[in-house]
Amino acid sequence: MIARRIVVKGIVQGVGFRPFIYTQAIQNHLTGWVRNTSSSVDIEIHGIPANVDAFLHALATTPPPLSIIDQVEITEIPFAQYPDFAILQSEAQEGQFIPISPDVATCEDCKRELFTSTDRRYRYPFINCTNCGPRFSLITDIPYDRPKTTMSTFPLCPVCRQEYENPLDRRFHAQPVACAVCGPHVRLKQKGNLLAEKDGAIQLARKLLAEGQIVAIKGLGGYQIACDARNPLALQTLRSRKHRSDKAFALMAFDIETMQTLVSISEQEKALLQSPQNPIVLLTKKTGVSLPDLIAPGQNTYGFMLPTSPLHLLLLEPSPEMPNILVMTSGNLSDEPIAFLDEEAESRLEPIVDAILTHNRPIHMCTDDSVLRTFNQAPYPLRRARGYAPNPIRLTDTLPSILGAGAELKNTFCLTKDNYAFLSHHIGDMENYETLLSYEQAVQHYQTLFRVQPELIAADLHPDYLATRYAVNRANEDGIPLLSIQHHHAHLAAVMADNHLPLNHEPVLGLIFDGTGYGTDGNIWGGEFLWGNAAKVERLYHLDYMPLPGGDAGTKKPARIALAYLWQNNLEWFDSLPPMQALCADDKTMLKSMLLNNISTPSTSSMGRLFDAVSALIGLRSEVTYEGQAAIELENCLDPDEIGAYNLVIEGDQIRLVGLFDQIIKDMHSEVSSSRISARFHRGISSLCLEIAQKVRRQTGTTKVALSGGVWQNMSLLSLTVNQLTQSGFTCLVHKQIPTNDGGLSLGQCTAAAAYLQGLR
Repeated sequence: MIARRIVVKGIVQGVGFRPFIYTQAIQNHLTGWVRNTSSSVDIEIHGIPANVDAFLHALATTPPPLSIIDQVEITEIPFAQYPDFAILQSEAQEGQFIPISPDVATCEDCKRELFTSTDRRYRYPFINCTNCGPRFSLITDIPYDRPKTTMSTFPLCPVCRQEYENPLDRRFHAQPVACAVCGPHVRLKQKGNLLAEKDGAIQLARKLLAEGQIVAIKGLGGYQIACDARNPLALQTLRSRKHRSDKAFALMAFDIETMQTLVSISEQEKALLQSPQNPIVLLTKKTGVSLPDLIAPGQNTYGFMLPTSPLHLLLLEPSPEMPNILVMTSGNLSDEPIAFLDEEAESRLEPIVDAILTHNRPIHMCTDDSVLRTFNQAPYPLRRARGYAPNPIRLTDTLPSILGAGAELKNTFCLTKDNYAFLSHHIGDMENYETLLSYEQAVQHYQTLFRVQPELIAADLHPDYLATRYAVNRANEDGIPLLSIQHHHAHLAAVMADNHLPLNHEPVLGLIFDGTGYGTDGNIWGGEFLWGNAAKVERLYHLDYMPLPGGDAGTKKPARIALAYLWQNNLEWFDSLPPMQALCADDKTMLKSMLLNNISTPSTSSMGRLFDAVSALIGLRSEVTYEGQAAIELENCLDPDEIGAYNLVIEGDQIRLVGLFDQIIKDMHSEVSSSRISARFHRGISSLCLEIAQKVRRQTGTTKVALSGGVWQNMSLLSLTVNQLTQSGFTCLVHKQIPTNDGGLSLGQCTAAAAYLQGLR
């Protein structure tokens, strides 16, 4: 007889791990125990060698589907006589931490029970088990037990308690477990008045949606706003009330088959849609079929997701009277954080919606929906939130406890501890006090959950970012050292960490393209060819500096940017040019005065602004209502059959733009279509990347090229560039776990800061 002590670390709580261990122990006739602690799942097994080996083999090969095992420590211990195998009480450990499972979509077993009339949870909108349901949005502290979740106020009925305490039951220690007798229930309210409860509330909400009304729905991580995706009047009303004129709406359908009537879905995209993470996936529209243009104006994709909870499944249950596709957008006004507290949601959302479908299960931490694409048959995150956060990013190096404050737009923060980087859920654009409050609350919650007390704070160089101001104030108040990390260096460090490269990895070429980032020379950077790693970086090449009229505020006027770029390159403002026609006489006079007198015209090397300028120049978008709109429409009109490419000239360390605009204007005068011009522009940027990569390879021998920054959300440019580089013998590092935009920046801030500390030692 032998015995082993086993310590398992990773995401091993709230995912059915103890029932799995219990079942394996019983099946293999082992005695001993298992328990949760604040840092791990601890196990003792006692039995004959063959049975112990079989148990360890099962642990290594068939753990619960939602678990992520990071480390297993097995120690030989003396054999002892135990009467049986038991699940012990959880043990809290001061200062220890364990990764927490994200919220997970409804599993197939629970779906089947939800729609089985003989099941006791038939049509119960909070059905869940250890394989699905809310987790991160409910947890208040670790270890992950019911008293430390928002379900603590719902005492279990005898039947639920029997399931909860039975190690062989699928609901053993499923902390949100409940039923219609003892659990939460839904209500439909209108202007504070109760209209209906329980299933009656769901049926009335379905009726309102079918009639074209707008309904707020309390989802897993916060409120969403829904309406019939095929009803133009409902869509226009929602856009008007939400102050969202053009940005695409997310969509929800009951099943994949409904989506396939409108979009093409690859096997990889299907797997993402049906995954437990259940994100929004951007899918290419089919030709000849469409929803109203108000869903996604000027775009060739729809963002679809499957129902994220039992409540959503019941709302979208197929019926001839019910819309089969709903808009499912964030429950907020544009630029505000998502609403998740009930009273606050009522006051904030009542001006937008006609009714609110709410419930009495509290949300402790709000999380918006995640957004992904696929690239090279792998996930390519654009927004990382529900389903993914707070899953940690595993690091190659052991890091001290660092807080990366993140950027202004698409903000996330990051906390590091040991080999883990806890990248937060999507916070949003840090442009108002409400978002700052949400950010501060989330930072504190992550610090509590993961027992992190930062030894260092890393922040963006830009002094006016709210995240930077928070970092400065926090550093001063708590006496913590503060380190400023240049924006594009952080992008490079982030994509290297995303690809599991160590801090001291040999330098790589970074193609870091985005809209804006404060440079070390005080200018606005964004079209950067960097050489470096997490520890240090050198700026090899960059786009020619151009004037940005109005600074950050001017980014909403691509027509003005286009004319400013022509002026800088001594190119004539022909009256026939689309940006000339888009601006009134007063605008053009003021613009010329700003440029001549250098008034409010900071210099920028931004690749994002170059895309804006080209989009406006060829008449696609003279004014934008959301970030990236001009570039998105430039990509969407691209002719995939065009083989030409504009030539960009490199002089010293700068890429000159005068020749590029010369070529575009000549094509315009020759009546070359905007789709061909767009393709030639994209191909020209891709060829420039290859040319510089080859120059750097000749000089340094490097074959690794890292691509990061918001411009790489452009899938046409990404595909062209990666294909050319790969065919020329380069290894391309692209994002896989975190967004390429500023949503991944905070991870790079942490690793760059850690590399700096490592260098000091």
